This record gives sequence, C-alpha cells and structure tokens, in this order.
Amino acid sequence: MQKYDIHKMYQQSVQCVEAEIDFVEATYKAIRGNEARYLREDFSGTGQTAGEWVARNANNKAWAVDLDAEVLAWGKKHVRAKLKNRENLRYIKADVRDSGIKNMDIVLAMNFSYFLFMQRDKMIEYFKSVRSSLEETGIFFLDAFGGYEAAKELTEERECDGFTYIWEQASFNPITSEMQCYIHFKTDDGVEINQAFSYYWRLWTLPELQELLYQAGFQQVDVYWEGTDEKTGEGDGNFQASQVGTADAGWVCYIVALP
Repeated sequence: MQKYDIHKMYQQSVQCVEAEIDFVEATYKAIRGNEARYLREDFSGTGQTAGEWVARNANNKAWAVDLDAEVLAWGKKHVRAKLKNRENLRYIKADVRDSGIKNMDIVLAMNFSYFLFMQRDKMIEYFKSVRSSLEETGIFFLDAFGGYEAAKELTEERECDGFTYIWEQASFNPITSEMQCYIHFKTDDGVEINQAFSYYWRLWTLPELQELLYQAGFQQVDVYWEGTDEKTGEGDGNFQASQVGTADAGWVCYIVALP
C-alpha cells in the first residue's frame, strides 16, 4: 500500500456515512413505518456507505455497484474485510443502469455522482432503471448541491488529520452547465497529490431533477433541506421535507423519491 492512500483520505475528508445512514434509516421508517433491509449503493466507489448499512444490523444486506474495478477491489480489502457479517455486502462491477440488482428497499445515489449523466434522456434512463429496481415500498435517496457559488470557479481548503483537503471548481460552462471539478490533497509533510479525484459533470438544478424523477415515473418527490443552527448560522444536520430553501452560497440537500 502506498504511504498516502487517496481512498482513505477521501473517506476522512468527504464522506460521513454514519450521518448519511442515520438519515436514510430514519426517513425510510418515518415514511414506510417499518425497517428497510436491502440497500443498493450506486456509484459506490469503495462501498463505505454500503458497509455502514451492513454493519448496523445482522439482517441488513447491501450491494455496492460501480464500474471501477480498482476501487471495488479496494473496498473488498478495506471495507468489507472489517465487517463481522461481511457476506452481507456484495460488490458488483456494472453500469448502474443495468446492474441486475432488483427488489431493493433502498437505492442510493450519493456524492452527486449521478450528475455525470449530462443529458436529460440519459438521466431519465437511469431514474427509470432505479424505479424498476425498487420494491413497491422502496425509496430512492439522492443528494444534490447548489447555491450561488456552485457555478463559480473557485478553490476551497479544509484541514483534516494529517493533510489538507482541497476542492477545486476548475471550470464552468454556463451554456451547458457542465463543469470540471477536482479533489486535491496536500499532506502535512508537504506532499501534494494533485487531481486525486476528477469529476466532469452537469450542475443540475433541483427543479430539473424533480421534473426528471416524475417523468421517470416516481409518484412522490420531496426535497429535504437542512435546518440552520441559530447560534452559528451553519447547518444543524437536521434535514426536513421542505418547500422553501435558503439562498445560500453553497448548500447540500437530499432528494427522496417514492415509486
């Protein structure tokens, strides 16, 4: 293993799978009245979120779907291997639109990875495939980001344990809403890992995504907006179904779609 593992650095700096699964668990139970058991994580990368799902309950099963064989192999070695019930997590190398994993209680498309579908017909095709993969009582969970700085060319840094996380919005085309983004890392001992992760995608708006989900056949689509901590003015980690959001410089929300 290399001295600096970009997948571990990504997990530490980008993902908070505990909070994500907390939201998914609680929201599913609030809507459906029971507990979900079968979860598919699309664009899974290393499958850390699927691993958190499996770790929560001995009866939970998850499928991590991605096209990148290297990250799936990393997940098998570093995520699945740590689970007590590791047989309940399967890694699938496949196109998320045709993975063959059906009858799911939950399908996840997190970290905005589905933004890589930049044409409406491709996005609808994906959404239709998810709908057909869900049980009648299943739920599709997505996240999205935006705000008046989301289309701005900028660089943001955040200190992590042993390294600095750098998010770069390198370019944005206002005619197509396509953008190039990168994640860089700089270690405390001065090693720079440039373009550790690269994303070329479309910055979709919430009205567009809701319209496309309805066009794909989903019967109910809700946006869950984060509340604000009155003392700090920052997000409080509490997401509720909302009709009105705040015009922030940057925001992240969840979209919850019912078939």
